[in-house]
Amino acid sequence: MQNLSLSSSSSPGLGIQNPNRWSIIHSPSSLNAFTATPLNPKTSSLSTTNPPHRTLSVKCRHSNHFEQQQRFAPKLPPENKGKSMPPRVFVRHSIYKGNGVLSMEPQSPEFSLIDSGAFKLSREGFVVLQFAPASGVRHYDWDRKQVFSLSVSEMGTLIKLGARESCEFFHDPSIGKSDEGKVRKLLKVEPLPDGSGHVINLSVQNKIINMEESIHIPVSKAEYTILISLFNFIVPHLLGWHIFANSIKFEDALRVNHANPRSGTDLNGAGKVG
Repeated sequence: MQNLSLSSSSSPGLGIQNPNRWSIIHSPSSLNAFTATPLNPKTSSLSTTNPPHRTLSVKCRHSNHFEQQQRFAPKLPPENKGKSMPPRVFVRHSIYKGNGVLSMEPQSPEFSLIDSGAFKLSREGFVVLQFAPASGVRHYDWDRKQVFSLSVSEMGTLIKLGARESCEFFHDPSIGKSDEGKVRKLLKVEPLPDGSGHVINLSVQNKIINMEESIHIPVSKAEYTILISLFNFIVPHLLGWHIFANSIKFEDALRVNHANPRSGTDLNGAGKVG
């Protein structure tokens, strides 16, 4: 058996006192390449040379998760506004038609600080639908826009809506106030007669300013599919579940398990029910 001496090219000028006959040189530029070179028996010092410089580019998919954390950062109480917070990001999806435009924007949930120092959900997020009528070819009158705030439960109704089904939602922005009943908003989603999609219609009656407006936007099956995909993605964030998931720490879960050793399921399946 021959003795071998191992030398790595990542440490230039490395000296090894070993009268061995062979040297194995490993270059980091090629993770699986090893070369063996004979040594001069008259010397007991090995020197290595630097490998050619290589520039590597690494893309980490975790950046997508980080961007989501920034996009849906919670709204903290006033006493925490002075602290460093991720930048706010605003997004919008619009469907343009000849008679008008439908635009939708998500609004973040809100959290309040409790005595323990933790945060709890104080208001669910929602999606704002904006309807604006057309004022010309590819021009829209945003001064006449009408707004409808879509709740999480209403999004659930739209998600399960069949191709031949319809639904409607009624809102009174002043419900419970002195102006109750003076502003009425009715959102209807109905299938198109030819089955090619749906029509989304918003009717607004404002007795305070003596105004009535009705804007309908036809959407194709593909456009409606995109809306449903956005709803499916955003609903957990509007409920704040992503904030809760990001706050879970392994140490906390481990401490709970130690406090209640019978909780959960062990490796032998002892925690199964039924």
